[in-house]
Amino acid sequence: MLGTGLIGLFYTVTLHSQRNRDRVEVVYSRSRERAEAFAAEHEIAHAVTDLEAAIAHPDTDTVVIGLPNHLHEEAVELAARHGKAILCTKPLARTADEAKRMLDVAESAGVFAGYLEDLCYTPKTLKALKMVQAEQLGDVTWARSREAHPGPHSAWFWDARQAGGGAIVDLGCHCIEIVRNFVGKENKPLEVMCWTDTLVHAIEAEDNGIALIRFESGAIGQFEVSWTFRGGMDLRDEVAGTEGTLWLNHFLRTGFEAFTSGEGGDYVAEKAETTSGWLFPVGDEISELGYVDMFTDMFEAMDAGRRPMETFYDGYVVNAIIDACYRSAASRAWEPVQLEDWRGGGVERIARGGREHDGKTVIKEETMPDGRRKLILKDEQSGEFVDVVA
Repeated sequence: MLGTGLIGLFYTVTLHSQRNRDRVEVVYSRSRERAEAFAAEHEIAHAVTDLEAAIAHPDTDTVVIGLPNHLHEEAVELAARHGKAILCTKPLARTADEAKRMLDVAESAGVFAGYLEDLCYTPKTLKALKMVQAEQLGDVTWARSREAHPGPHSAWFWDARQAGGGAIVDLGCHCIEIVRNFVGKENKPLEVMCWTDTLVHAIEAEDNGIALIRFESGAIGQFEVSWTFRGGMDLRDEVAGTEGTLWLNHFLRTGFEAFTSGEGGDYVAEKAETTSGWLFPVGDEISELGYVDMFTDMFEAMDAGRRPMETFYDGYVVNAIIDACYRSAASRAWEPVQLEDWRGGGVERIARGGREHDGKTVIKEETMPDGRRKLILKDEQSGEFVDVVA
């Protein structure tokens, strides 16, 4: 386990308490005191402050990277050199160029390389994806993902040089990959329109961002991210298709609400800002945030010799979209997504038109308040639109 911050904690607790066939044997931190305290708390045999020593340790067969973004590439290079399987937290890198180098290094070494994008593995998301993949929503026309909270826990996140950006790198990477799963990973992202601003914090990076992503099928992806949202962590997704709609709320208003006027309350949930007043606790946080199913997929993929749902290549595509977002925010125009390596197939554009009635195309059918059935029809020859009440 490389890193003892919040993500290293979540990962370790998940592995030890949920998928108990696996154990963290070596933990790395830049701080000797923190490494030893973390090891003692989680019954980890070895605590080290040398990155390569942790990776090369004989008890390490899989390297889990939970480090600041600017250290990901070095860790991947070392793990690949020592022939260890690699699981890297999101975002994969700070830029697409950096992500591509990491992808190439891992593939050249022939090691397993999984992208730890937990919010793609939430129980609600996995069930929703099954519905979309079974075509219960028809063709997906629009997918929206929102993540907003009061800001990250560690200092390095706020430094654009170390992180590679602000809220878009931190939160937008989740949203982009969620959108890609819903519109289909074979569906090539073509261009991006993005707005960013730094509204509240005295930092160089953006603390708010909104973007539209246009895909080859014609589908639109939309994300909204913020480090200035007050009231906890807002995680929501929406998907619209030609035959259906999905709404997902992962963290707030999920059915567990409590009020307390007392003081001294315990931990409520990640990014919760208070322990009194109206609270929105999360029953099983590591499960609801996708960590359990994520690690299950990764280790089962290793055992079976298959690719996991989220790979280093997916992380590279996400970084390429993020790069386009920043170019668009600067130019205030649509910017192309620059993918040096596109591995998806082509997809057809969402089909227009539909069934016919009396030789005309049915645009819409509905039941009126008085029970009558109304059709809106188009005459393809004349271009005329007419109402027909059956």
